[in-house]
Amino acid sequence: MFKNHPKGLLLAALSNMGERFGYYIMNAVLALFLCSKFGLSDGQSGFIAAMFLTAIYVLSLVGGIIADRTQNYKATIAWGLVIMASGYVLLSIPVLATPDNSSWLLAFTVFALALIACGNGLFKGNLQAIVGQMYDNFEADAAKESPERLKWAQGQRDAGFQIFYVFINIGALVAPFIAPLLRSWWLKVHDLSYNADLPKLCHQYLSGNISDGDMQNLNELIVKVGGNTSDIAAFSSHYLDIFNTGIHYSFIASVVTMLISLVIFLLSKHLFPTPGKKEAVVSENYTEEEKKAMATEIKQRMYALFAVLGIAVFFWFSFHQNGQSLSFFARDFVQTDTIAPEIWQSVNPFFVIVLTPVIMWIFSIFTKRGNPISTPRKIAYGMGIAGIAYLFLAVFSMMEGYPSAETFTAMSDSAKAGLKAGPWVLIVTYFFLTVAELFISPLGLSFVSKVAPKNLQGLCQGLWLGATAVGNGLLWIGPLIYNEYPIWVCWTVFFAVCLISMAVMFGMVKWLERVTK
Repeated sequence: MFKNHPKGLLLAALSNMGERFGYYIMNAVLALFLCSKFGLSDGQSGFIAAMFLTAIYVLSLVGGIIADRTQNYKATIAWGLVIMASGYVLLSIPVLATPDNSSWLLAFTVFALALIACGNGLFKGNLQAIVGQMYDNFEADAAKESPERLKWAQGQRDAGFQIFYVFINIGALVAPFIAPLLRSWWLKVHDLSYNADLPKLCHQYLSGNISDGDMQNLNELIVKVGGNTSDIAAFSSHYLDIFNTGIHYSFIASVVTMLISLVIFLLSKHLFPTPGKKEAVVSENYTEEEKKAMATEIKQRMYALFAVLGIAVFFWFSFHQNGQSLSFFARDFVQTDTIAPEIWQSVNPFFVIVLTPVIMWIFSIFTKRGNPISTPRKIAYGMGIAGIAYLFLAVFSMMEGYPSAETFTAMSDSAKAGLKAGPWVLIVTYFFLTVAELFISPLGLSFVSKVAPKNLQGLCQGLWLGATAVGNGLLWIGPLIYNEYPIWVCWTVFFAVCLISMAVMFGMVKWLERVTK
């Protein structure tokens, strides 16, 4: 797999895999954890999670600027890992949220998330810039051999970033299991069992804001999980403490994997190139016309970059619903009695790992036939495939007659049980979203590395992540629609976003192909 790629790609991928493993443990549970920990509504927890994801990617732009200006990419990456680990340490401290401490405890949790976002900003884009520089050097070495060898080397870049992306998803595949397993284990230690609906009902009871119907559900669930209804207030506090402490313990695993990632990076950093170093150029060797032509080419490349970034915003707005409205959908509308809703997020990375070789093989067939699919065209196809996922969900939800989530969760348990979908619905949805992701995310990274000026590679990778930030900043719209309107409306909005983005991208394809030749 790594034979025809630059040395150091494997170690960079392993370093990234450790960091992503820790990140995805937290990301898999964040929105649901904020609900169970503090009794926040789906909309409130979704907003905090969206702002956290936005900060991660906005700060990647800042991290790229810092690395470009200091020309010390490796130290910037190492400090990013240290700061992230500090944030996870703070998140791992189990403190029961009560009416007296909820305000400062929520602020403390947000501060820990801010540390993780800052560290991620220093780490993520700059490691991708290093991988891009590996391929710049790889192509430069190939050019010394022959034009044919150069053409072959240039064709390896997309595949290299797809391999890099697979390692990200190996961590993401395992991570969603950690928190549910530790939570269930800690509940079992205290002779209790897991129930996704119980934390919300416990918070409602403790706040004195519970309806008669929910009170009946609460009594039934207390007995079901092994509790006693003689003192519901005491049980509610106890269950919430045990339930959330198990999740806090999972953040310790994030600390460990972050430190492993740091060790791998420090031991192998001598193998990594330093992006952005300008070669000494005697400007007098160029005529004014040549200088203008070079400046025009750089401008065209940057215009192309920003055009693709605009499409990326809408992809991530749709795709990252896997941690928001899709997680809430798994919790509320899907039969997950034996599978925690967080675990469904592992379906996406599983498909990434399984489907990446298939997608690479398909792309290679077109290349061997002398008709390779350009990166911009792949991205356009990806937006259409993402649209298929949401079209499927919209049609399915409409046929089932699903109301808004708020209306659905207010129903009795017996009424809800008769309406819940089978797990296959999530599997089909994540299949299409994953195929779309493989057409867009790793190839977007490859595209950025192609068009970025040598001395701005960290900044340009940061811009790609900045576009992701803008998309993540809109994520809260998903839970808002999901709770207020029949849920097919929510899925239709995302379908329309993907369809329009695909049409715009196809309209720009020929121009983008000319610019990136």
